Amino acid sequence: MSQPTEEGLGPRPSGGSADRLSETPSIVGQKPPEMSLSSPVPAPAESDAHPVLHELQMKPRRVVRRWKLPLFLFVATCLSTFWAGAAGINAAAILEGLPAIARASLNWQAGLVYMAAVLGILLAHEMGHFLVAARHRILTSYPLFIPMPLTPLGTMGAVIAMDGSQADRRQLFDIGIAGPLAGLVVAIPVVCVGVMQARAVEYSGPVTFHDPLLIQALVHWLRPEVGDLGLEMSPLLMAGWVGLLVTGLNMLPISQLDGGHITYAIFGNKAHLLARLLVLVAVSFIVITGNYSWIIMLLLIAVIGIDHPPTRDDTVPLGRTRFALGLASLIIPVLCFPPLGISVMD
Repeated sequence: MSQPTEEGLGPRPSGGSADRLSETPSIVGQKPPEMSLSSPVPAPAESDAHPVLHELQMKPRRVVRRWKLPLFLFVATCLSTFWAGAAGINAAAILEGLPAIARASLNWQAGLVYMAAVLGILLAHEMGHFLVAARHRILTSYPLFIPMPLTPLGTMGAVIAMDGSQADRRQLFDIGIAGPLAGLVVAIPVVCVGVMQARAVEYSGPVTFHDPLLIQALVHWLRPEVGDLGLEMSPLLMAGWVGLLVTGLNMLPISQLDGGHITYAIFGNKAHLLARLLVLVAVSFIVITGNYSWIIMLLLIAVIGIDHPPTRDDTVPLGRTRFALGLASLIIPVLCFPPLGISVMD
């Protein structure tokens, strides 16, 4: 995972043509050396070789990214999200055999809409990371999508593998914040259209999707007539809900999540205290509410590490604009992350 650098391109000329001419000894007024036919012609010294010619003969190393696993995961996520959109909360019906599969497949149009919308949000998020990392010449993998078959979501987002030690403080901030902002550019319009199209119903089914604050505000603004009723989870609204969930989860200021990158770039080692405090709050929330669906996420964070590792250069100044943008981005998990997630009634 190394990037070609100027050191790998050969030596640079020490100066311009004027410098080389000034270093050439004058031969005016000197007697030319005597040479006979038998005298060997002196070979040019190695130091006289033109360094530019040597540089042109050197080729930069090609960066080869593995594509088979990303492609396989992308196709698997397309299939899992298509099935989730078609089957809805009955995604596990695929285990019941062909009759159940045939019934759910009749809703194939909803499956395509959900698949396209949710993958559009996730792809925008990950390409935000990928393109900014490429701009800073930081080597990353292709997006690795995470399929979740047999669940109403069909996916749990996507990740990009990157060695954070390659980036300095400013580069890490740019890469970290680009993904959530790009994802929200797609997710918010999807949510708005989903809210406008969804039917108002008095829902009391076995599965409840708890809305984050952003969806609640959009429903109050775009559909004030809904009142105390709920909105039916249409494919677009479901895709927007998942997109906000993934964005809010990634923006939590902990570990090497996007929010962890941003808070470390802003606060340095002081971000470790914020991350540990958040873990304490999360554990307390799980114990008090009995909502154990977030335990797996906490275990993953514990394995990765709660504290963010140092960058290649923590002394690079962030600048006022980035600092202000980073502080403002801390509101994203508050607006997008639903603490109660999904409730399933027995």
